[in-house]
Order: sequence, then C-alpha cells, then structure tokens
Amino acid sequence: MEKSITREWLSYSEAQQYAGIGRTKLWELLNAGEIRAAHVGKAVRISRQSLESYMLRNAYSQATEVEGET
Repeated sequence: MEKSITREWLSYSEAQQYAGIGRTKLWELLNAGEIRAAHVGKAVRISRQSLESYMLRNAYSQATEVEGET
C-alpha cells in the first residue's frame, strides 16, 4: 500500500512520486526556477506547494484537449 505524502518539504524521491515525474525533469524544473527547493546540509528538499502550483499552472482541461481535435 502506498503511503500518503503530507509534509511541506519533500525529498527528490518523494517529489517524483508525488508529481509522477522523473528525477531529470524535477532537476530541470528546479534549475529553471519553476519550483522551489532548499538545501539542508547536503540534502535537497522540494516545496510541495510550489510543485502543486507548477502542476496547476500547466494543467489543461478536457475541453481544451477536445477543441484541438475538431
């Protein structure tokens, strides 16, 4: 059974699982400034809120998808 991720700051693997994206894409988003991260020692923690915001900004509706098919 998959555990629910509810912390505000996620590790790379948690952020990948949460958003369903790969490590390389996550790294690209961080470097582009699309999502926020913090260094804690050698560890990197990714803001769950900024990841959610990015996904919502880039979401599309079914109506948009259907319009392109006509």
